Amino acid sequence: MRIGPLSTRSRAIAGIGVLVAAALVAYPHAAAQSRADDVVRTADINLRGLKRSDFPRVHKLADNVYVYSALQDRTDIEMEFPTNNLIVVTRDGVLVADAQIAEGDTRQLIAAIAKITPQPVKYVVIGSDHNDHVGGNAAFGPGATFIAHPTSKAVLEQRNAAAGSASAARLPIPTEVVSDKKVLNVGGTEIQVLFLGRAHTGGDLSVYLPKENVLFMSEAYFNRLFPSLYGGYPSEWIAALKKAEAMNATIYVPGHGFIDSPRILKEELVTFRQSLEKIVSEGYRLHAAGVPLQRAARSSSLGPFGYWTRAAQNLPEALGRVYAEAAGELK
Repeated sequence: MRIGPLSTRSRAIAGIGVLVAAALVAYPHAAAQSRADDVVRTADINLRGLKRSDFPRVHKLADNVYVYSALQDRTDIEMEFPTNNLIVVTRDGVLVADAQIAEGDTRQLIAAIAKITPQPVKYVVIGSDHNDHVGGNAAFGPGATFIAHPTSKAVLEQRNAAAGSASAARLPIPTEVVSDKKVLNVGGTEIQVLFLGRAHTGGDLSVYLPKENVLFMSEAYFNRLFPSLYGGYPSEWIAALKKAEAMNATIYVPGHGFIDSPRILKEELVTFRQSLEKIVSEGYRLHAAGVPLQRAARSSSLGPFGYWTRAAQNLPEALGRVYAEAAGELK
């Protein structure tokens, strides 16, 4: 996700209780399920009653399947919501979906994996080519095979070309690409890498585990975080989310936001799609009415979605992409 500067606004919200959540949640158990359902539905850690010291966190989704959630250490922008990575452990190595924003952050992810298994990271799937999900890729070392959509591979090549001889800014280039679907069998574990359509980027990839019925969606899905449409494709994103919903996964894993219970994550996927539909409908309405883009944000009516985390920051850019789509300018 590309995130702009924080604007000054009040965080005072009445009537929200404090939640202290467990750092390790094993969702298959019924007792944990009922406890995990008792949450404040927000992406803001402050409203969840949490602190930066409560992160990073590791969530167990199923046997040998985990999610690593961390706050990215940035002082220039608001980063009070989690960034998530999928970890799949097999007897022949580990698959990781997405990295963290920098090598130091990603080394913490690798250290967390080492506490789970001695197996090395064999595959890294690039779900989003934005810097907060690929900036730390070099930390995985030469033993990891990087997988990306052709569009994301081209983005990373362009980024390296722009960096020139500055080796510290250069990122590993994926050696395997997935335009539609790739099935991996890693140590007897079937892992599907899927392209469900253009969404937050031009090359969004998801990772599906058919046995566990878990779908990691990277930046195609934010849990209660207002959609960021920097470089995104508004109507195509909605179509991609509908494809994901049709898969009827047991657990949908967002790239940003909290790892809640399976029931909440499934409900919030639908709610996230509805937030995008609202943005698109408002953008088309305002564009058709001739409202200048500069006035579109304050002329829009978003209902409850206008109170989501980072709504004020992300809305102008989101409407800009909808205006561009309405004008036929997105390619």
